Amino acid sequence: MAWTYLWSQPLTAGLNLLLLSLGLGAISFVLVVSEQLDAGMRRDLQGIDLLVGAKGSPMQIMLAGVFHLDVPTGNIPLETLETLRAHPLVARAVPLSLGDSVRGFRLVGTTPQYLEVGGARLAEGHLWAKPMQAVLGAEVARSTGLTLGQQFSSSHGLGEQGDAHGEQLYTVVGVLAAQGGAIDRLVLTDLASVWISHDVHQAPSAPLMSDAHAGNEDHDDHRQEKSHQAHGKLAPISQAQPPAPPREITMVLLSYRSPLAAISLPRWVNAQPGLQASAPALETARLQRMVGAGEAVLRGFGLVMLISAGLSVFVALLHAVRARQSDLAMMRMLGASPARVASLIALEALSLSGLACLLGLGLGHGLAAALGVLMAAQQSLAVSAWWFSWTELMLPALGLGLALLAAAWPAWRAYRLDVTELLQAPH
Repeated sequence: MAWTYLWSQPLTAGLNLLLLSLGLGAISFVLVVSEQLDAGMRRDLQGIDLLVGAKGSPMQIMLAGVFHLDVPTGNIPLETLETLRAHPLVARAVPLSLGDSVRGFRLVGTTPQYLEVGGARLAEGHLWAKPMQAVLGAEVARSTGLTLGQQFSSSHGLGEQGDAHGEQLYTVVGVLAAQGGAIDRLVLTDLASVWISHDVHQAPSAPLMSDAHAGNEDHDDHRQEKSHQAHGKLAPISQAQPPAPPREITMVLLSYRSPLAAISLPRWVNAQPGLQASAPALETARLQRMVGAGEAVLRGFGLVMLISAGLSVFVALLHAVRARQSDLAMMRMLGASPARVASLIALEALSLSGLACLLGLGLGHGLAAALGVLMAAQQSLAVSAWWFSWTELMLPALGLGLALLAAAWPAWRAYRLDVTELLQAPH
């Protein structure tokens, strides 16, 4: 009977259902997305105490080096890596070389220690053993379809529009297990691989030479000298073969040896010419404050919708009690107690709220799924619709409590109906 009463006025019931569902859905969406982003940040920041990059914005350095969502501030000399490794307050220093991409996914030159930073592990294959070998993140392997043994070329720049390094092919030697973090969207290789690609890209006429193949230099010089002698002239080797450009990296990820490093090491780095320190703890707090404003707006929107829905349900039930006085009096004459009549009104509100809770949770997770697809297309942070928060258990309680509050006065009016007065009233 309560369900029938609820839908006796479908437009009013539909409007109340919509308001309740939108309010609960907005709050559910905020909870699901914010908790996933917080968990993802903590996972990607694991093992990183400080980032050292070129002078610029510390926030930009963190976004580029940890979450891979921004372009780096520039490059720093390779000698910086050895200086940091020799520092007594540094326990681990992991280099990163950015600048190329593979079908939109970032290619990162680094060392095997980078996998230890985030706790990544191989799903198949092995790590690179020489230049031009690559290990794919789980999302890269899934999206590109590349498998062990296949070759691919990289593109200059961090997007898909850069010039291709078609003359230098990488070979897939390993695939990482899915982790749900930024490393899933990366292609990892040796530092020398990045240097080789950029040496060729910047100077096509120069011979390919990386640190790993420097041992062939004398043989190439001797062969070039013989070629000049055969043509009757001897040109200096330094003129025919331009020197290789100085080696650079993009940034270094540091782990502290002692808590005292958090106080002195960033200031020491910032005092060095051309270097900028970025403390992830500080920059993440700033980022969360900026994102928190948007979360507060969405939560506020949800609460406004819930309050509006509660008022609408209250008015609708109060009007329904007045319109159904004759029906309620007949129920009393047939033996229904005042409590049963009042519970009929409350059950009508609870039925509406229960349906709104189901629709609201479905709407919140549906919006999370849509956002996840959008962010995956942009190769950004991972968001899933299948993330369930313990905080969401409060939403049904909130919706049902609001429904009971809205139905309290109308139910009391139904409880206090005077049957004798109603039957004597003229119709």
